[in-house]
Amino acid sequence: MIENRYNSYGQYIEPSVPESRWAKEKEIKSASTAIDLSAKKCETAGLPLISDGKKVWVDGRDNHTLIFGSTGSKKTRLFVMPTIGTMIKAGESFVVTDPKGEILEKTADLAASNGYDIKVLNFRDIGNGECWNPLDYPYKLYHEGKVDKASEMVDDIINVLTAKYTGTRADPFWQYTANAFGIGIALLLLEAGEKNQVNMLSVAKMCDENLRSTFEKLFRHMDPSCACAVNLGAVLSAADKTFQSILVSFFADVSIFVKQRNLSDMLSKSTFDVKDFGTKKTAFYLIVPDEKTTLHFLVTTFIKQAYEILIESAQKMGGKLPIRVNFVLDEFCNIPRIPDMPNMISAARSRNIRYFLVVQSQHQLESRYDKDAETIKGNCLNWVFLSSKEYSLLEEISNLCGKFQSDGPVLISTSQLQRLNKEKGEALIIHDRCYPFITQLPDVDDYDLYKVKKNGVIDELFMKYASQCAKAEFLDLYKLELDCRMLKRKYPFDLTDLTQMKEYRNFNKNDIALMDTLQKMILERDIQDEDDFLDTLAEYAAKYGINVDIKAV
Repeated sequence: MIENRYNSYGQYIEPSVPESRWAKEKEIKSASTAIDLSAKKCETAGLPLISDGKKVWVDGRDNHTLIFGSTGSKKTRLFVMPTIGTMIKAGESFVVTDPKGEILEKTADLAASNGYDIKVLNFRDIGNGECWNPLDYPYKLYHEGKVDKASEMVDDIINVLTAKYTGTRADPFWQYTANAFGIGIALLLLEAGEKNQVNMLSVAKMCDENLRSTFEKLFRHMDPSCACAVNLGAVLSAADKTFQSILVSFFADVSIFVKQRNLSDMLSKSTFDVKDFGTKKTAFYLIVPDEKTTLHFLVTTFIKQAYEILIESAQKMGGKLPIRVNFVLDEFCNIPRIPDMPNMISAARSRNIRYFLVVQSQHQLESRYDKDAETIKGNCLNWVFLSSKEYSLLEEISNLCGKFQSDGPVLISTSQLQRLNKEKGEALIIHDRCYPFITQLPDVDDYDLYKVKKNGVIDELFMKYASQCAKAEFLDLYKLELDCRMLKRKYPFDLTDLTQMKEYRNFNKNDIALMDTLQKMILERDIQDEDDFLDTLAEYAAKYGINVDIKAV
């Protein structure tokens, strides 16, 4: 039977047709949509496949995109910024993670001149941007009688929060019980708290062992089957010392909301409505530090919650959002795992939601999402490859491109993949069901789209947000340099020797997070030795015009 089907299929394939070949330019153009960037409005937007800076052939369909490129491979300048430019011209909303504020700097003026509602959630320079309360929407759902949905959202928030320390606790019991306690008290707040009291600072303040008797009294009046009682009951039944340890464990997760009052103020209310993204042209910039991970869990929480709110909105609008919402997740694997990401990416297309995932390596994706990485990759019909030395990725890309004949040479070898010309903007693209092709894309500065006369909006936005980000980025590195000197005095090894760091077991607990940040910075910025820190700081000072004598640090 299988042989018959194969033979039946084979009648449609001419013997002279190769197994694979390079796509022709006309084939790519016929499989995409041409848009004129000089036009007042474009009919669609998407990943640029072919471009001269004036006219662009894009994938305007609902296909998700996965972009691979090591640090410095121009992922942002060749793909992210131009893609956002087409979205603005087509009137589509977007949510973009912007580690340095450079995407805001480059695209916000264009968005403003096209009538966009511009929002900036700034985790780098806290206080200069919008406010967002993660518990706002669960509170609304809870008091609309949608208790189960509210509980699910609370679960997501607390799960991401407590997952920050996965691997650093010797016994998973403390994480599980801390998680249950956090969910229990958050649900208790939804039930009994005033709206202005329901926030993450209130959750942190409830980590008080003196409140145990209060919790127990409330527990006795709860429906034993409700989510709040189930979670609190697991903790309240513990012995006194165990209960105290659980509180300490959870407080370690939420103490940041007590220590950073400007952060808790920012998270105490919401100054925007995510539902508007699907009905009004919105440019939403998520500015998050890439050199430290302290607040990355909030980015993960926001992305998941925004998706769920938009899905709910789509269901009320006939199953599809009136305006397409694009999630452009630069440095996708630098933020904690997004719960249910494989299901999210599978269900998004039919709701007019699209994802652009930008990653540095396949290993990075697999480390973050384990077996689910295959589902995520499989749901992205556009693959873009720029640069990598990762053999498994090179081999997979080469295999996907295929061979000229079944027993012949590969279309492109792992060696050839490593020699794509960065200066010419070369990138290999596997687009939907087309044959693979290598495109040459202009740098974002060569697009006429971004040569428009400034209207003053970007000056105000950039002075308020991005310039602060630049200064904050320098100060973060400056502080890290000082911290590293402190660590150097405490630990008997070269701080850039990752092997020694991983093998060393006598770390002070307070230094673990700093060590994680240090390792991440070393890997991402290719720092070879401790002297490189001063050089890195000098580069940032020069880049941002900061008048500091680095050598005097």
